[in-house]
Amino acid sequence: MDFVIKISQFLLSLSLLIILHELGHFIPAKAFKTRVEKFYLFFDVKFSLFKKKIGDTVYGIGWLPLGGYVKISGMIDESMDTEQMAQEPQPWEFRSKPAWQRLIIMLGGVTVNFLLAILIYIGMSYYYGDRFLPNDNIKDGVLIENTVANKAGLLTGDKILAVDGSKITNFSEISEKVLFGKEISIERDGVESTVIMPEDFLAQLIDSKEKDFIDLREPFIIVEVPDSSRNINSGLQKGDIVVGLNDIQTKYADQVKTALQTFKGQQVTAKVKRDDTEITLPLKISNEGKLGLIYASGSTPKTLEALGYYTFETKKYGFFESFPVGLTKTKEKLVSYWGQLKAIFTPSTGAYKGVGGFKAIYDIFPEFWSWQVFWGITAFLSIMLGVLNLLPIPALDGGHVMFLLYEMISGRKPGDKFMEYAQMVGFFILIALVLFANGNDIYKAIFN
Repeated sequence: MDFVIKISQFLLSLSLLIILHELGHFIPAKAFKTRVEKFYLFFDVKFSLFKKKIGDTVYGIGWLPLGGYVKISGMIDESMDTEQMAQEPQPWEFRSKPAWQRLIIMLGGVTVNFLLAILIYIGMSYYYGDRFLPNDNIKDGVLIENTVANKAGLLTGDKILAVDGSKITNFSEISEKVLFGKEISIERDGVESTVIMPEDFLAQLIDSKEKDFIDLREPFIIVEVPDSSRNINSGLQKGDIVVGLNDIQTKYADQVKTALQTFKGQQVTAKVKRDDTEITLPLKISNEGKLGLIYASGSTPKTLEALGYYTFETKKYGFFESFPVGLTKTKEKLVSYWGQLKAIFTPSTGAYKGVGGFKAIYDIFPEFWSWQVFWGITAFLSIMLGVLNLLPIPALDGGHVMFLLYEMISGRKPGDKFMEYAQMVGFFILIALVLFANGNDIYKAIFN
């Protein structure tokens, strides 16, 4: 069932993005009386799952879910229809239209991608508002149980104040900014200092295969005392919170784990918070520093707030207020993704090791259905699709735009043969990138 929910969200989001992107090309093409021969969701290699011709256009669904396309008459694209290009140009063909019209047609897809992201963020801001944890409300620092981050100089209990001079205002910003940051301003034991991150920090993180990075510190909440536990008769109950071992205060689960290592093989007096009462219980610790209990991790914001650990804030926006908020969120995500892309194309960072393909996108979606999460992911994927399509690679929209701008500036149109060769080169570059990204997915699945 979890797989069905994840794959459903993945295919729905992908289909929505592909159809709207291709509509971005289709609508201006039709507006400029340019013939569109095909409009396809997914690729129809050898055969289609569905197709129907309406007017001059065949609308269809292919069987290969790696994208989609519109085939525009008189345009050198991935179809490599050289036979059509050898004919005399016709008035309805792409190549017969003025350069400015061709530019609008080519930019239509990415324009829709960015507009879609803006509309989604506006809608989400108006409907859901924002629920977040202000960084100032994290009094005892964050949890950093990651050997690479620890080696770089970041420790549990550090308050992350700023990254590269930019103040952190929201807890949700921390992980991403630290991943791609160079100078991390922290406060440790009341003293402020700066941690200089290694250039290949991201590469080290990927190579380490550790999943945890920066999280909230949470309480040690008892979920179950198994029958096999050495503390089955200790008096511990489900819902108890361990807040002390002997004379060591343990407000957080990470402090409990550290204290357990101190008292290996011993019996300790534990302070336990039960409802609004604090009681003491004898607990036996194994030689490995274990209690033999099942405790909670990944507590919900509601739980953490009810226990008094953190105070979350909620912002609601009126209809007109949501517009600038949506625009700001789109801008922030766009800048963020562009920074990630620059890191990927900078070999010294090693960020390319984290590049993923369709499996990585599939993994982003949760195993439960949440429209709020779905729309948030779809908006970000729309921005990704828009940015990637603008890369100046032949076979991508950005490649066509690059040649059109050259034509408009120089007054000379690149020859059909040159465009054919450029399209082939771009196609091979794209295949290489797709193979690399999805090859990374396969490598991680096998060796991680």
